[in-house]
Amino acid sequence: MKTKWWHDKVAYQIYPKSFKDSNGDGIGDLRGIIEKLDYLESLGIDLLWLSPVYQSPFVDQGYDISDYYKIAEEFGTMEEFDELLEKAKEHHIQIVMDLVINHCSDRHEWFQKALKDPEGEYADYFYFVKGKNGNPPNNYRSYFGGSAWEQVPGTDKYYLHMFAKEQPDLNWENPRVRQELFEMVNWWLDKGIAGFRIDAIINIKKNLTFPDCEPDGPDGLRSCVHMVEEAEGIGEFLGELKQETFAKYDAFTVGEVFNMKESELEQFVGDDGYFSTMFDFAPHILTEGEKGWYDAKEAEFTEWKKTIIDSQLRCQGKAFLANIIENHDEPRGASRYLPEHAKTPDGAKMLGTISLLLRGIPFIYQGQEIGMVNCRMSDVNEYDDIDTYHQYQAALDAGCSKEEALEACCRHSRDNARTPMQWDDSASAGFTDGIPWIKVNENYREINVASQEKNPNSVLNYYRKLIRLKKDPKWREVFAQGEFIPFLEKDEQIFAFARRAETAQVVVLANFGIREQTVDLMRELGTVSEQMLLGNTERKLEIGETKVTLYPCDVVVLSVK
Repeated sequence: MKTKWWHDKVAYQIYPKSFKDSNGDGIGDLRGIIEKLDYLESLGIDLLWLSPVYQSPFVDQGYDISDYYKIAEEFGTMEEFDELLEKAKEHHIQIVMDLVINHCSDRHEWFQKALKDPEGEYADYFYFVKGKNGNPPNNYRSYFGGSAWEQVPGTDKYYLHMFAKEQPDLNWENPRVRQELFEMVNWWLDKGIAGFRIDAIINIKKNLTFPDCEPDGPDGLRSCVHMVEEAEGIGEFLGELKQETFAKYDAFTVGEVFNMKESELEQFVGDDGYFSTMFDFAPHILTEGEKGWYDAKEAEFTEWKKTIIDSQLRCQGKAFLANIIENHDEPRGASRYLPEHAKTPDGAKMLGTISLLLRGIPFIYQGQEIGMVNCRMSDVNEYDDIDTYHQYQAALDAGCSKEEALEACCRHSRDNARTPMQWDDSASAGFTDGIPWIKVNENYREINVASQEKNPNSVLNYYRKLIRLKKDPKWREVFAQGEFIPFLEKDEQIFAFARRAETAQVVVLANFGIREQTVDLMRELGTVSEQMLLGNTERKLEIGETKVTLYPCDVVVLSVK
């Protein structure tokens, strides 16, 4: 594949509301991010993705934007954003914004004008469709439950919202809408940001006939995902978006893409794809329930390993994926993907090693680098997430007890990743001097940045070593461009792969099991001689010329001839 400027970068996602509060109002802000740029530089971060900081009523925590050209006052001012942009560059960090253009907020000026004149030009900025016999146009169910249609007051029309009713979908079929969005994207790129993470972009193409569908639940509705999977022609929109915006700036773009047709992989993220990369959600999908969180299964190691390997091999030579353990929409990976015995600092290091050294660009989510885990809530009202409320109610409707429904939320809620960043062991984990907008995880006295800074064997300091290794000039090519070669694929406790380039070969071995195990590298790779580049424990490993013995939760990175 063509070498791109971002191939050897490490990205970090900040959820601004929960990262660092600078003014004591309990909400993280831009000034708080500016204060932590030294920390991010010390970690080795190149690209900083900010979840939405635009003006919003926060029905869906900022993913409902009421003005794309303004900063939410909760987060600060545009002047502070510009300061962040400049100071980040001084720390060799570039900013990636969140781009939410499938929908906007019902408070947006366009939607307010549409409501005032449902037959006017702004109504065509959205999907205003006549109902059928006093009912919605069809039986689509929104992602957050209930009909995906809301009646336009005083009319027989309904507007489409694939998410909350306060998030009306934008009509991409209207060229004026597209042009307005392109101008906004270019306005931000002109400011000097590096690019965008692009939210829910697969949803912009609809089946405009809006047919009724066979229900997939007792509510008589059908998931709107069905429309996404059946719609044709999204490439025209995405190609135009790229040419009118991203391509002019050589911008970095990462797509949130579900339900893509397998044959479209290279069109989306190949050498000349619509986006630079897209997140690999295969492990996330593996743990989804058929009906909701309440029937979701636990991640099983061999299936999880196979899922990652399959993704890596499918994209080899065709595309670069963005590899994640967790993000703002998922629970903590250390709680989700590690076996019970491995839910330890060494296990968190092991998980991080796999993610950062796979082929692709790694994204670290805030707190991942210190091993933050899920936060147990004692009542559903402690959550502040529209999807969690929906999933809790879905569990109750399915016959679960309140305790069972709450347990499903404790395992799967997005708020597990949205609790405040744990900076130290002072009140509210050093996140704020005020009252945090959401509960702080009670383990903050044991898991926090300040204590890990002092411990050379902490998860944080291991992540620093891991990122330094990934960027080391001697190994940079093999980690940025090298082939991914899995082995021991059927082993039930070892995750093993090599990264191979013309200049070097590196092997990663991780023991997710409960027994020690010896790996014979000669049998797997031929004649070898190893140099240990990194290990996650203080224990001295048994490394021979051709064999390596791994204890439970050991991970080792070796240079192999």
